[in-house]
Amino acid sequence: MAIGNKVARWGGMKLSRRLQRSIPILGAAIAVATIVATVRRKGVVSGTLDSGLNAVPFVGALKNIAEVMRGRDFFPDRHPASRFGHAGSAGRTLHGKW
Repeated sequence: MAIGNKVARWGGMKLSRRLQRSIPILGAAIAVATIVATVRRKGVVSGTLDSGLNAVPFVGALKNIAEVMRGRDFFPDRHPASRFGHAGSAGRTLHGKW
């Protein structure tokens, strides 16, 4: 039993070290995915400013509290596209032809 406990402890430590090395990479991947989603939803300038302010620890928290109290975003989303593409395009090309 003592050898089994040592092997389990060794395996747990090895797994723990591996996870410690991968957590910063996972955190960076989540941060990049969040920024990309925000930029797509709000546009390049508004999405970048919104993500930048949210990244600053106390400024982001204050911004989010103010947005909740106001009931709307400081940097609103772009106009939503229709289900099948841009609003009003209806499958037409640049000159209005099919």
